[in-house]
Amino acid sequence: MNRTALARILSMSTVAGVAAAGVGSASAAPLDSLIAAAKQEGQLSVIALPHDWCNYGELVPAFEKKYGIKVNELNPDAGSGDEIEAIKANKGNKGPQAPDVIDVGLSFGPTAKADGLLQPYKVATWNSIPKESKDADGYWYGDYYGVLSFEVNADMIDKAPTDWSDLLKPDYKNAVSLAGDPRTANQAIQAVFAAGMSAAKGDVSKADQAGLKYFSQLNKNGNFVPVIGKAASLAQGTTPIVVRWDYNALADRDTLKGNPKVNVVIPKTGVVAGVYVQAISAYAPHPNAARLWMEFLYSDEGQIGWLKGYCHPMRYNELVAGKKVPQALLDKLPPPSAYKNVVFPTLSQQDAYKDTITKHWDETVGANVK
Repeated sequence: MNRTALARILSMSTVAGVAAAGVGSASAAPLDSLIAAAKQEGQLSVIALPHDWCNYGELVPAFEKKYGIKVNELNPDAGSGDEIEAIKANKGNKGPQAPDVIDVGLSFGPTAKADGLLQPYKVATWNSIPKESKDADGYWYGDYYGVLSFEVNADMIDKAPTDWSDLLKPDYKNAVSLAGDPRTANQAIQAVFAAGMSAAKGDVSKADQAGLKYFSQLNKNGNFVPVIGKAASLAQGTTPIVVRWDYNALADRDTLKGNPKVNVVIPKTGVVAGVYVQAISAYAPHPNAARLWMEFLYSDEGQIGWLKGYCHPMRYNELVAGKKVPQALLDKLPPPSAYKNVVFPTLSQQDAYKDTITKHWDETVGANVK
């Protein structure tokens, strides 16, 4: 029996074992078979995984060391669209330029599946992934997320806001900014939606309009600064409060090293997640190594590895409840309780509120963010 045939048989037994297990951990025998098949392939090709993003600089070598499989890193600075194009361009290529796996924004998962670019695989910890953030058939699945937070220059703001409603107070005159233009930037659009979720008391159907009204009031109160907030503008005091993804804000806190002091606040309500997803190429030259990579990423080790880079893994609540996250790491993060009521908008909901917010920002809010 040749290597290809053996790998195919082992792969089939692994997928069957994981599917049969359904929930919890896959049995040891299928996982052992998967490891053996992946080692025979000897390589994994990844794409768009910069080492300073979500701690991939630690995760990639950890996988190599654990399984003795070389990781071929393609174009670390690529975007989600580039990753999809790389699969398309290498459909018939079994060489090193063909990616086995991708890590892309949520919306790219369903479109790549529809285009026949992905193959299904369900990891052993499948049931721990929120259903709103995975394809039911296993073609793509959420890996990590960030939530909209308040990044606060504590040298300028004596009392940090704790919720969206606080930002409307006179205390925050000329202080609040977004990390993008809500007419075009996903992060800013999500921020408007998150504020609306808070104002509408969690009613998704009303959150887009409520978010626009909220920012209209924020602007009328003189609290909204129509400047795209960044670490530099935060430090300079131009935008002493920036609404942005928590992992960006926490990274800024480290980078600025206390000059100024930065507080990162997860609001009490309207906690909205932005999700990335993992998937395996339908044309993966190393399919077993790809599946083993997924098992690694969704294991406790892989999930905590992402968390070290401030990207909240999908199994975060489960890991915290099981006391599996090192205390030193928890101490660097907002309290676990801040993430208990995270909302994961569906793709259809995202499409709907994106359309409303981008089209009606000018007439409702009237602030030209740039």
